[in-house]
Amino acid sequence: MRRLIFTAFSCTLLLCVPAIARSQTQTDSPAVDRLEATGVVIKSSPYSVKETSDRLTKILEAKGLRIFANIDHRDNAAHAGLELAATQVILFGNPKLGTPLMQCNQSIAIDLPQKILIWENEQGVQLAYNNPAFLSGRHRLQGCGQQVVSQISKALDGITDAAIKSE
Repeated sequence: MRRLIFTAFSCTLLLCVPAIARSQTQTDSPAVDRLEATGVVIKSSPYSVKETSDRLTKILEAKGLRIFANIDHRDNAAHAGLELAATQVILFGNPKLGTPLMQCNQSIAIDLPQKILIWENEQGVQLAYNNPAFLSGRHRLQGCGQQVVSQISKALDGITDAAIKSE
């Protein structure tokens, strides 16, 4: 399983953001460093994009989270006469958690509701989401809502781990 691990932070008085992202693959081989998108947590799934999406959707619904949309980018590309590997984005959330963050700084609403990207590439099927701690820094919450950010981080990690857990 590959996970994005933040190994350093660049901080000012107003903002802390990851300065270095390191990808770590848990295999018999040593970890391989590579550049990842800043603030994105990426995990590998042993399932197809569709099965990962279905598993994730069931988990979200079981936890009482509201699913706002499931966007199939591959299908949208096909309608435009273009080809794209399987790529889906699931938008979901819980207004009881998102609203307090927007009360801290409404600009965070551009990153809410939460979204999880599932796609297939040469490494296999990947699952990714925005790191809530990164979003907190991006929107300069400055400590406001940190308990909610921590709660969301823990939930996203657990939900995504459950969706890609081998049976």
